[in-house]
Amino acid sequence: MYYGLSFEGVIMAKKSKGEHYVNNKEFLKAMVEWRERCVAAEDAGKPRPPITNYIGECFLKIATHLSYRPNFINYTYRDEMISDGIENCLQYVKNFNPEKSQNPFAYFTQIIYYAFLRRITKEKKQTHVRNKIIENTQFESWTTMDGDDTAYSVQGFDPNVMLPDEDVYKPKKKSTDKSKGLEPFMESDIEDSNNN
Repeated sequence: MYYGLSFEGVIMAKKSKGEHYVNNKEFLKAMVEWRERCVAAEDAGKPRPPITNYIGECFLKIATHLSYRPNFINYTYRDEMISDGIENCLQYVKNFNPEKSQNPFAYFTQIIYYAFLRRITKEKKQTHVRNKIIENTQFESWTTMDGDDTAYSVQGFDPNVMLPDEDVYKPKKKSTDKSKGLEPFMESDIEDSNNN
């Protein structure tokens, strides 16, 4: 028993609470209505209308909830990730076609997910650049004023201690291997035709 409910009652209570933070049917309806207004505006020669507040709220909710996933939660630049996700949704909202997909939630979740990955890559690249700058900079511990004749020394400080052992961001190396693609097959076909 759980607070006077039977086990079945607890399961039913949990199922009724399982509402999603974005109702996909309402979201689809709003997207279809907005798309119809876009078509009407295009036919009239007017600019595309802005998205509704509801659609914008859905973008914000999807991005915010996606940022709570364990693989995104601990980044210090989560706000930038959310902003990038919303920006990409606004950029590609016109590409959503309700005739092809009835699931705008999944469509925009994918857009936001990949925006998050791009932001993480950018931030890692910036961290790499910052670490390289620290590594190559001469360390000066303080600035002295005119007339200060005191001898100062820093003992035991190594600026390289702040740097990770291995670079966080590893630039991609361009492959010059030509064994990818159709070339190996084409070469073997040419050899076979020459032997016959």
